[in-house]
Amino acid sequence: MQNVILIVHLILALCLIGVVLLQRSEGGGLGMGGGGGGAMTGRGAASALGRVTWFFAIAFICTSLLLTVIAAQNAEGTSVVDRLGAEPPAAAETETDDTTESALGTDLLPPAPVDAPLAPPRAD
Repeated sequence: MQNVILIVHLILALCLIGVVLLQRSEGGGLGMGGGGGGAMTGRGAASALGRVTWFFAIAFICTSLLLTVIAAQNAEGTSVVDRLGAEPPAAAETETDDTTESALGTDLLPPAPVDAPLAPPRAD
């Protein structure tokens, strides 16, 4: 069910983008655009593209809310904060002497200071 709603959500997003791109750039959106001077006239009846844009926007918001509700139900009552308190699983130890670290831990450490050069090379 969640996959079907997600696919519908993605299709609505693409349709909303397409309808918005089809509209004219004029129209005073955010107070910009428009042609020549003169007094601003009253806004006429919404065009067909405007109505379709509203339909896609409302449907997009509804599918967003529905996906959020489904995701909250699938969370199984656990929280990320609850998982932070849990101890990490023990790393697999190698069968060598006690002085070596786990195989994973040695790859993440920087090189030992004895491996680094004592002084930077001189440019002559």
